[in-house]
Amino acid sequence: MRLIKSITALAVGFAFSLGAAQAQQTGFSRYQEQKRETNDIAVSIVVSGLTCTCARFAEDIRNVVNDLRPGGLRVLPILGVGGFQNVNDLLFLRGVDMATVDQDNLKLLKKKDPALYANLEQRVHFITKLYNAEFHVLARKSVKSLADLRGKKVNFNLKNSQTEVTANNIFNMLKLETERSHYDNDEAISRLMSGDLDAMIVLTGAPQSAISKVKKDDGLHIVPIDEETLAGFDTKELMEEYLPAELTSEIYPNLIPAGQSVPTLANRALLAVYNWQEGTERYARLAKFVQEFFTKIESFKEKSRHQKWKEINLAADVPGWTRFKPAREWLEGRATAVATAEADDTEIKTAFQKFMENYNAASGNRALTTGDKEKLFVQFKQFLDAQNVKKAAR
Repeated sequence: MRLIKSITALAVGFAFSLGAAQAQQTGFSRYQEQKRETNDIAVSIVVSGLTCTCARFAEDIRNVVNDLRPGGLRVLPILGVGGFQNVNDLLFLRGVDMATVDQDNLKLLKKKDPALYANLEQRVHFITKLYNAEFHVLARKSVKSLADLRGKKVNFNLKNSQTEVTANNIFNMLKLETERSHYDNDEAISRLMSGDLDAMIVLTGAPQSAISKVKKDDGLHIVPIDEETLAGFDTKELMEEYLPAELTSEIYPNLIPAGQSVPTLANRALLAVYNWQEGTERYARLAKFVQEFFTKIESFKEKSRHQKWKEINLAADVPGWTRFKPAREWLEGRATAVATAEADDTEIKTAFQKFMENYNAASGNRALTTGDKEKLFVQFKQFLDAQNVKKAAR
């Protein structure tokens, strides 16, 4: 009897242990599966900072593109430093797929360290230009042009920010020496109004949140920048490198009189991508991102999105940059589809014209209103579509 009880106890214990082991194994398998599914759909974008237009763009992209179901797509914005660091994060930081960068970054990095960035154009490509990042020079009223800033106190934003990178490049091109500081935008505005600074620079897509808060009676204005206001400077290289732009009273009503605008320069803000080798998982995920992002591009032009989305042109080329292959192929496919649709539309209109000639002859050339013709055209297209369906079904 004791032996039977002992065997029974051992059997129960074994069964319990086996069940616990199986449950543990099942839990581990589910954990591994969840981990795999979570990582398989994720792509990341490094942006410069919360007040940067690029951060709002990344948020909009996340909101439109995200699909958290297995096999879907998840966009993860990452708050970075900006400037050259965004490119370096794209090159060297694990887990980074994309970054918002400015057009001048490749050229300036290669100039800075030719050995380290020797094949930069092959490793970093671009998906699309996002928007123009305007060069804002906010100054005291005594500063009428950039020439007035020679030897003055000018804030170049935070160290290594995109503003500092581009501002350094522009001021160096103009050989314009200033006393440079590196405060954040809010502190810089405070120091500007107190007289501790003569000007501050911000490079971002307008409107910029801190500048938008400046009041009419704060004694500040936006300094104009164009060839006329830069008379006396050698501007050839500057005008080749950057785009002409303008800031309007609609954008900054407290700084620019109604109906007027202030000329300035702009850098192209890009969505850059690490050029993963074809056939890899990272490449496949980014190709899927391009497909989802480009296909849904019209959704970004809704009023709820940032107003700068109105500027986007997916097909715009960027000098000095190579387009990411999946993006190039999508655009080429779209162009072919549009051309085919236009050709088909032309053929349909030609066929309808012949139909109308026969219809008019059969009806004794009875006069038709525009509305009658439009209804006939709709019916004609429906007839052709029905014929095509029958052919396809054979």
